[in-house]
Amino acid sequence: MTRGWSWRRLLTPQVLIIAVVVAFVAYLALVPLGYLLWGTFYDGTSVTFRFFTEAYSAYGLTSMVVNSFAFAIGSTLLSVTIGTTLAYLTVRTNVPFKGLIFAASLVPLIIPGILHTIAWIFLASPRVGLFNKLLEPLFGPGVLNVFSIWGMIFVEGLHLSPLVFLLMYAAFRSMDPSLEESAQMSGARLPTVLRRISLPLAKPALAASVLIMMVRALEAFEVPALLGIPNGTWVFTSRIWRVLNQYPADYGQAGAYALSLLALTTVGVFWQSRMSRKGKAYQTVTGKGFRPRPMDLGRWRWPATALIFAYFLIAVAMPTLILVYASFQPYYAMPSAKSLETFTLENYAYTLTNSQALGAAKNSFLLGIGSATAVMFLMAIVAWTVVRTRIPGRWMVDNLTFLPLIIPGLVMGVALLFVYLRFPVPIYGTIWILFIAYFTRYMPYGMRYASSSMYQISGELEESARSSGASWWQTFRRVNLPLLMPGLLAGWIYIVMVSIRELSSSILLYSPGNEVLSILIWEQWENGQFTELASLGVLMILALVVLVAVANRLGAKVGVREH
Repeated sequence: MTRGWSWRRLLTPQVLIIAVVVAFVAYLALVPLGYLLWGTFYDGTSVTFRFFTEAYSAYGLTSMVVNSFAFAIGSTLLSVTIGTTLAYLTVRTNVPFKGLIFAASLVPLIIPGILHTIAWIFLASPRVGLFNKLLEPLFGPGVLNVFSIWGMIFVEGLHLSPLVFLLMYAAFRSMDPSLEESAQMSGARLPTVLRRISLPLAKPALAASVLIMMVRALEAFEVPALLGIPNGTWVFTSRIWRVLNQYPADYGQAGAYALSLLALTTVGVFWQSRMSRKGKAYQTVTGKGFRPRPMDLGRWRWPATALIFAYFLIAVAMPTLILVYASFQPYYAMPSAKSLETFTLENYAYTLTNSQALGAAKNSFLLGIGSATAVMFLMAIVAWTVVRTRIPGRWMVDNLTFLPLIIPGLVMGVALLFVYLRFPVPIYGTIWILFIAYFTRYMPYGMRYASSSMYQISGELEESARSSGASWWQTFRRVNLPLLMPGLLAGWIYIVMVSIRELSSSILLYSPGNEVLSILIWEQWENGQFTELASLGVLMILALVVLVAVANRLGAKVGVREH
């Protein structure tokens, strides 16, 4: 009797659903890494380091490591400087137009990295760059060269600065201003207050920003591929793509490069987590009275405002406008009075009627919406398992969901290639391998949103539902999901946006007929279809803006509402 009762208890829908979800998460997190290790260190007969030897003797480890770190460190310093300055001026000072500044800071997050990079080629290429044309009377031809390590650092730094802005914005908002005010009343000047008070208090957020941007720069693909390869500046990601793009593809060397890059990003994520644990030492907001007040910049108020608008002109307005301009041209030419007379809608007509573009758009939005929905739903179940239950080993499930966070997109693509080129499941060459890549890569973000929301919900509500006779599934669907909806929707919007922009994993896993928008833009760039890709990019950005706006609007009508 006891044994039968135990089996019936284990075979309940609750236990089966949780077991299937946990097994699925473990499979996605562990199997690709296992196959990557096996394919890199095993050549079919024995354990070997041959692939590492071939990889680094063929192209040189030193130059690639130097380039990778120079690119990562330079773009990190630039992005942290810009993002921190913008956040400080917006939160802690009395600069005007704060709402506009905050909204404009988020615009670059919607623009895909490949479009941002192409826009800067149009602006700063030595041959066709608009800025070079404007500066030519003063400095001669080709004074700016985006196809260099400095150009790579500049473009990637601008692209990452909005992420730093968001991180530092939250940190400066939660800082008690009384310490800064006391320093000012004691006669300290603004630079001294900033150096001795503000930045030291923001040290945890600043350190986290530096480490996160370093990892993001190390795993970046678009900028090294489009700006570094033409100039012979190789980094880990561009070299991985090259050895897999040659014929025959060298999977062993790709694995060697991928594991080296994975080791670097793992160190960065580890140190970031260590810094996060020390955050309490820098808390300044307590139960005492707290009201953030902006500091008066005095005569520096309008120069600071002018500096902010100069940044947005260079980093946001100009790249966007050059893409819009190119999208109305029959062929790309630098802006001039003559080129303005040749405006045409043919590129948009071509994009909206081209079967390949329509198919890529369909694939992108199906993958983005499908992967976001699946991630948030399954992570809600995993978050419930971790937060609400006392199942032994639940901490391991929590760690498994975060494991893909350390895996760069290109490395994820290599790992999945190792799995599904050898696994007897017909997934490679279909759109499902892209879905698996997106789900795996963005699973940690979904878990963060879901678990944060789950911690805010009292378990008493579930107990009340169960005492009324509701099953676990009814309780989860009718009680938990509505209460979790704001957090789940925020995660859903983020995952949809980054999935539709995704290139680094997709470029290794797509097959003809299963292209997504970022891949189609890449192919059009390689084919010299500059104006067509510009129109496709503009439509892609508009579609993302509309999708995010609609999702936000619908979000106000779901979940828990007041009656």
